[in-house]
Amino acid sequence: MPWSRREFMSGVALGALGSTGVATPATAAEIAPKQRMLAANKPVIVCAGNGYDYLDRAYEHLKNGGDTLDAAILVVKGPEDDPNDDSVGLGGLPNEEGVVELDASCMHGPTRRAGSAGGVRNIRTMAELAREVMNHSGHVMLVGEGAERFAVARGMKRENLLTDETRKVWLLWKEAHSDWWGPGVSSPNWRDRFKNRSADERLEFHERLQRIAEDLGIDPAVRSAAIHKIVYPPTGTIHCSALAANGDMSGCTTTSGLAWKIPGRLGDSPIIGAGCYTDQDVGSAGATGSGEENIRVAGAHTIIENMRHGMSPLEAGMDTLKRIVRNYNGDMNRLQYVDMTYYILRKDGAYAGVSLWTGYEPGRPHTIGVHDGTRRLEKTVSLFEGASQEWPPIVAPSKASL
Repeated sequence: MPWSRREFMSGVALGALGSTGVATPATAAEIAPKQRMLAANKPVIVCAGNGYDYLDRAYEHLKNGGDTLDAAILVVKGPEDDPNDDSVGLGGLPNEEGVVELDASCMHGPTRRAGSAGGVRNIRTMAELAREVMNHSGHVMLVGEGAERFAVARGMKRENLLTDETRKVWLLWKEAHSDWWGPGVSSPNWRDRFKNRSADERLEFHERLQRIAEDLGIDPAVRSAAIHKIVYPPTGTIHCSALAANGDMSGCTTTSGLAWKIPGRLGDSPIIGAGCYTDQDVGSAGATGSGEENIRVAGAHTIIENMRHGMSPLEAGMDTLKRIVRNYNGDMNRLQYVDMTYYILRKDGAYAGVSLWTGYEPGRPHTIGVHDGTRRLEKTVSLFEGASQEWPPIVAPSKASL
């Protein structure tokens, strides 16, 4: 994302909550109008927006009678294999030690089984590893070194997942003396995380990062985006749920997690019931966004249980977002720094994409990829209008706003 000097200097737009309009972004396809029509007796796939380019091959697999979990993995494997996608797999942004650690989980509706792997290094296609755990072990979850050894024993190849580009960005982060130690937004001491820099200090910091980025050989075309990732560490995840014409369902979620995280940190993606949950009788759901928040509400499982008790996919997702809001007692001073997107597919083909905020920034709305015979991107339905703010902020809010 381009990040200008002026945008850096402006800091966090704390006063703009609810006032941000959302324009159609430049994406691979025009975002379609929201549709929530049932798709009887035909396959349906829903996924995070970064899986859009890989929906066709997965849909063709389902049309030809293929397994639903295999189809979902065909979607998420695309970004996992793409070194230019730093959200998952090869080229994923590393932890604070410069090591890429990946997580994934899957659920197979027809056999009502699950597999998960977390904190894994040197294995690119984590969704496939989660499936291997499900199919070829007596366990549901493997983590760390043991999961890596299991992957190699199952024929998966070890490789260095840190590309030259992501290594340079990590070096820039290290030179900036950044860290993930300290309170999060859910902590009673959350205000301690603010970096109270004057305008001159922010300018000096920005210019220093520009000089370091140039010395490291970071391409000028991506230099602003790299600096943005240093100041505001991104999350990176993809979920996919698939429904076959015969009613079979599966889902999977894969991630490189939070950039520059403390080694060993696990988010919601490998947690069955948080980042991914499928019930053959009800539906399938998954999430991207703040993993810590989603673990606290067991988001995907909560959505499925809501639908089991009669809620529509949209209602089920909105209720789960409201649980996140209740965890903060509706405190918008903190909720502006939280974001979550849910991807929901019901047994009958009804689906929904919901998000806490309209998007991460103006002009870049949250999207859901859909294929039910027609491949498209749709904007999510958001609980709050406007763009979420990025954490940790570089400017403290005024006393009047607290």
